[in-house]
Amino acid sequence: MRFATCNEPWKETPIEEVFRIAARLGFEGVELAPFTLAERVENVPAGRRREILQAARDTGIQIVGLHWLLVSPKGLHLTTPDAAVRQQTADYLKALADFCGDLGGKVMIFGSPNQRSVEAPTSFDEAWKRARDLFASCADHFASRDVTLCIEALSTRETNFINTAAEAARMADEIGHPNIDIMLDMKAMSAMPDGVEGTIRQFARRAKHIHANEPSGKSAGMPPAQGDPPGVDFKAALKALADTGYDRWVSLEPFDYNPDPTTVAETGLRTLKEALRS
Repeated sequence: MRFATCNEPWKETPIEEVFRIAARLGFEGVELAPFTLAERVENVPAGRRREILQAARDTGIQIVGLHWLLVSPKGLHLTTPDAAVRQQTADYLKALADFCGDLGGKVMIFGSPNQRSVEAPTSFDEAWKRARDLFASCADHFASRDVTLCIEALSTRETNFINTAAEAARMADEIGHPNIDIMLDMKAMSAMPDGVEGTIRQFARRAKHIHANEPSGKSAGMPPAQGDPPGVDFKAALKALADTGYDRWVSLEPFDYNPDPTTVAETGLRTLKEALRS
């Protein structure tokens, strides 16, 4: 099990400096949000991609992959009835796979709640077929770049489409391609029927990636505020991961960066390492 941090808490900071901060704190990897680097990844030229990859290597950091895939450009959508928009979305996912592959990343996390939610008059079944067909149309391209798209189940507070790990797994299984599978997010799992530990024990054997965070959106180990939902038992969660044989990346993905991104990351990494040792 290896620990990474997402880069967007430092979104105003040059990515080279983010790599240096992550390495100094003790992370082995960084997971990139493409919108922090460019409006469209096609606008990042080959030379700049090589510079980013070399900057990571110079600090001993591995670029794990990408997430927050469809924050930009605007207008993309997975389940829309507009076939032209779905095609643009598929084309951009392929461009993201090229970007990910050029940087040495192996996973792309498909969360993007606003860009996948089912909108009237689309039925759930129609949305399901559109999403399945769109993902399937990209799968061979993902394979050509040695990148796996990981479908992220999210809570009903964020989206009305793919809310449980079981649904994410069903989508991946219906597509039936080795470069499309699932990941698990602790914030989202806290709202699933079996909770964080139970969902991990059911699905971590196949999961290709993990996000660690609190149900409140805080990073692992950050003090709760009054009214926050109960926190994750990270000792139990990491034990469950270890028991299933999970040996991939666990990335910190906070949504609350207070008091500052570096403190949040440092606290989260310490919490995860202590939980893994216990």
